[in-house]
Amino acid sequence: MGILEGKVAIITGAGGGLGAAYARLLASEGAAVVVNDLGGPRDGSASDVSMAQTVVDEITAAGGRAIANCSDISTMEGGQSVFEDAIANFGAANILINNAGILRDKSFAKMTEENWDICVKVHLKGTFCATLPVYNWMKENGGGVIVNTSSTSGLIGNFGQSNYGSAKGGIWGLSNVLTVEGRKYGIRIWTLAPGALTRMTEDVPRYKAAPEKALSPEGIAPAVLYMVSDLSGEQTGKTLGVSGARGVREMKMMEMEGWNPPGDGWTAQDMLTHADEIFFEEDHPLAARRF
Repeated sequence: MGILEGKVAIITGAGGGLGAAYARLLASEGAAVVVNDLGGPRDGSASDVSMAQTVVDEITAAGGRAIANCSDISTMEGGQSVFEDAIANFGAANILINNAGILRDKSFAKMTEENWDICVKVHLKGTFCATLPVYNWMKENGGGVIVNTSSTSGLIGNFGQSNYGSAKGGIWGLSNVLTVEGRKYGIRIWTLAPGALTRMTEDVPRYKAAPEKALSPEGIAPAVLYMVSDLSGEQTGKTLGVSGARGVREMKMMEMEGWNPPGDGWTAQDMLTHADEIFFEEDHPLAARRF
């Protein structure tokens, strides 16, 4: 028996790349999987059910259980559809991995409203739409695990990805709130910042320059299995970065000890005087790096 025997997992954007690797691994460990993917090109401009069905066929051929769903999870109807398919076919929704995403990269000065809105809609609103029905089911049924996909583009920053980075930063913020609200219901929340060579990232300069240094989707998937299984115990509210260059590491917001002003009578110049108490050193040994 696998470590996820009896569990039901919903994975969005699982028709290829990272999501497909997660689906195959979780299914091999006994989970029944709802493979959601709108299909089509990576900019989200079209749909194609065959991508999700191909992954389902691979899983069932290997003896696992899976169904395909091609709903648009950036809509409330789509998020509800994925959840209802899990309940109708497998009777539960114990695990949710919010992985679906698109890219519409432009430098900020060249960003359009259309490219901003669609990127935020798919990533951030899509995470909301897919999570809401599952979260409410988990509240009434003993809890579960939700993995939200962020990115170093949002947590640290990356050129040409103001729309993507904003959405990914928002997902991290949502995870922080869900951690607080879900704890008493046994709902564990993880945030993942993956770095892998996929169809989504094949044009990224660092991957084009040194593809051999990048992880494949299969190199990210074990971290997800850890998060959603009993291997991670009761951990919640944590962010994991997983990439070829940086390995597997927890990422978190940190703050300095700080300086306490003497009431209201302090000045901006006082911050200069107490800068070493307020600010981190630029070369702090734990400073986050992009890649």
